[in-house]
Amino acid sequence: MLGEFPIGAVLLSKDLAKSREFYADKLGLEVVEEDDSAISYASGTSRLTVTASDTGTKDEQTQASWRVRDLRAQLDELATRGVEPENYDTDDITTVDGIADRGTVWSAWIIDPDGNALGIEQPK
Repeated sequence: MLGEFPIGAVLLSKDLAKSREFYADKLGLEVVEEDDSAISYASGTSRLTVTASDTGTKDEQTQASWRVRDLRAQLDELATRGVEPENYDTDDITTVDGIADRGTVWSAWIIDPDGNALGIEQPK
């Protein structure tokens, strides 16, 4: 069934050029398909597509998330590219140096130019 196959996330963007700079240049994702209405990036065996939108994202929840082996190393690499994790201090989430302990995973979040929240998780 469908569980045997990679799944692709689709995000909305008001400015595809800014999105391309963020995802390709700052995050280092490979562009695999591009036209005036969307850009698709390779990420592992999955695909992330960013589509042109007049409204963009209105939801502040995490839109997509990566699972990595070493969260701190990923955040350090992103910092060299000018991408910093969000810091939170709420009833639900508290981060220390951008990382939250969520029980079974360590989590961090970055925000793309259109306000899409992107998670990065490391299983414990």
